[in-house]
Amino acid sequence: MGIVLGIESSCDETAAALVTTDRQIIAQRIASQDEAHAPYGGVVPEIAARAHAEKLAPMIAEVMAEAALDFQDLDAIAATAGPGLIGGVMVGLVSAKALAMASGVPLLAINHLEGHALSPRLADATLDFPYALLLVSGGHCQILQVNGVGDYRRLATTIDDALGEAFDKTAKILGLGYPGGPAVEKLAREGDEKAVPLPRPLRGSKEPHFSFAGLKSAVMRAKDSGQYQNADIAASFQQAAIDCVLDRLRVSLDAASPLPSLVVAGGVAANSAIRAALEQFAQVRAMRFVAPPLSLCTDNAAMIAWAGAERLATGQNDPLDFAARPRWPLDPDAEPVRGAGAKA
Repeated sequence: MGIVLGIESSCDETAAALVTTDRQIIAQRIASQDEAHAPYGGVVPEIAARAHAEKLAPMIAEVMAEAALDFQDLDAIAATAGPGLIGGVMVGLVSAKALAMASGVPLLAINHLEGHALSPRLADATLDFPYALLLVSGGHCQILQVNGVGDYRRLATTIDDALGEAFDKTAKILGLGYPGGPAVEKLAREGDEKAVPLPRPLRGSKEPHFSFAGLKSAVMRAKDSGQYQNADIAASFQQAAIDCVLDRLRVSLDAASPLPSLVVAGGVAANSAIRAALEQFAQVRAMRFVAPPLSLCTDNAAMIAWAGAERLATGQNDPLDFAARPRWPLDPDAEPVRGAGAKA
């Protein structure tokens, strides 16, 4: 049995975790920065980087002490090396490099998106490759065919906003504060999903990609009109988002080779209404539906450690001069698409 230390600092969660190669989470810590960013309605990169620098070293010491391990006992140290806010990414990656060099332990520079992509396999040992992955978070919205560790084929991406970003902006429009996703989901339970006529961008289009910018703008117009209750706007927005996701999934999967499982990962995967809709979608298509536990949906270090364990099993490691990357697509060979999708 091997043990991997994982470090995550790509956005506004500082996290460290110890995970074994047989899928046991020995110890983990996560520190949220919600209070620090709440006054600004979103993540401020400079504030996030300072918080990572202050919290990470004590957090690593805590998980190592809890597990009663020395760094020489580890089989690898894995850290997010991108994509993400570059200041925060550098804090975690430099820390991992220092620890790896001082202890003589291999370094694994992990793509944050790969952490999400492989996280369901940490919780479910029966999930085999290949599978279809809906990766939905604050910064990313993609559909991927996961063929194996390091082997990803992008089927769809967003041409503008990510789904999590649309949730956060809707929350800001409605005055719900930050983080927005859980607040919108909670308020939506009190509203009528059919009350507000909102668009479903790109629904019915033959291209598989997502677009949420128009939906976000429609939410703002609905709010400014004064005709609708906030709960109805939230419920209608959430249902419109679900309709878009299901339609884009249908187009993407129809064009791909048959895949046995539909997996959802990323922060938005914690939304219970979205999970329920995806489970029903998978059932209709005779696909197995897999969603990681809520603790593995949002940014965490256990998924980074597990991605490291998966890569370690294939004999991979990285040099100590590995550079942090603000952008790092899982499928670098995917054709660019219009809009922001060209970056992903």
